[in-house]
Amino acid sequence: MNLRKAEEFILAKLKRDLSPTLYYHGLHHTLDVVDAVSKLAQAEDVTDTESLTLLRTAALYHDCGFITTYQGHEAEGCRYARETLPQFGYLPGQIEQICGMIMATKIPQNPQNLFEEILCDADLDYLGRADFDPIASSLFEELKERNFIRDETAWNRIQVSFLESHHYWTKTATALRQTNKQERLNSLKEIVSHYSV
Repeated sequence: MNLRKAEEFILAKLKRDLSPTLYYHGLHHTLDVVDAVSKLAQAEDVTDTESLTLLRTAALYHDCGFITTYQGHEAEGCRYARETLPQFGYLPGQIEQICGMIMATKIPQNPQNLFEEILCDADLDYLGRADFDPIASSLFEELKERNFIRDETAWNRIQVSFLESHHYWTKTATALRQTNKQERLNSLKEIVSHYSV
């Protein structure tokens, strides 16, 4: 697997072809997830080169489907991974592992193994981080741009229900992010409690 070439290829593609109105799901999000995957893998004792290569590749490709579609982007990302990764020396079995990780990030998340858990937790790492508010705002703007949401009241209600239903999968993410995530949920519940029905 030539990770360096695959990475150069997909980052150039994302930079060139992702819509500028993907305020949340832009190139910056992919890079954030790649960074989080590396940290989580290390903390979860995933150290062999092949495993780290598969995880990093899945992180790089996990949102490339947004280039062509908004809903169902995970399946589109897998299609693109299957189409392009063979040219970088990835074998069919390795590509299917990568696609398993990408599909596991579909909401509601449903990871079946540690690699899928790591990518799922990396993808939603921000839920328990100090930069939650600006990142959540960027997602609100992205959804508003597509008429998926009408106003901040609706958005805050969605955030409450999303945070209530979400949980981290790895021990590391649970230890690092759960407390902060719960604090965000509590403050959002407080805001929503003042809304009229």
